Amino acid sequence: MLKECLKNNIMPFIVLDTDKTYYMRGLKEYENDKMFLIDTIKHEQDLYELICEDLLNFEIEEDN
Repeated sequence: MLKECLKNNIMPFIVLDTDKTYYMRGLKEYENDKMFLIDTIKHEQDLYELICEDLLNFEIEEDN
């Protein structure tokens, strides 16, 4: 799924272990409630973006 997100210029996401039950519920109930899965994925995308921003802002301290 990561590859497909990148190929289609969509923010990738990684489902955290703490959110796995929500993701699985979203997949199971997708036909009845599409927004639950969509909201779960958007949440995971937000978390992934924050992690990426933190990594990009990482500064290496130099020894003097």
